Amino acid sequence: MTDLLFNWLLPCTYAFLACAGFCLVFNIHGPGILICCTGGALGWLVYLLADFVTHNVILRFLLAAIFITLFSEVMARIRRCPVTGYLIIALLPLVPGGGIYEAMLHCVRGDTQMFLSALVRTMGIAGALALGTVLGSSVMRIAFPIFNRLHKGSGGPSHA
Repeated sequence: MTDLLFNWLLPCTYAFLACAGFCLVFNIHGPGILICCTGGALGWLVYLLADFVTHNVILRFLLAAIFITLFSEVMARIRRCPVTGYLIIALLPLVPGGGIYEAMLHCVRGDTQMFLSALVRTMGIAGALALGTVLGSSVMRIAFPIFNRLHKGSGGPSHA
């Protein structure tokens, strides 16, 4: 039970609360706050669950970014709002700030090998977040018109 709490529930709760703080900065109101926070928490959950699929950290970040992008795109279309606010806030808990700090710490200490290792890992994570966002957005741009056509053609009112 404590394993579930400390390894799964608390990290997702922290991601949720971090997103809530950024909602204030980005001036998100009403149900948008809950959507952004839920997106961040679910993204972190996907990151944690991806450990069962792969132990590659960069791939885990990629999968989480794709999920967050799809979630944000769907929520933005449902609420008829821009996707940018939902997406940026939900991705913030995944941003590798600790990796950037670690790389700079090794750089200042003069440990070139550790600096380069931390820098490459951090850049890989940042690249995975960017690539996941592009892939998720591209999937939605391709799938949404198809879904829209199928939905209108199968049950919509007849205009004959």
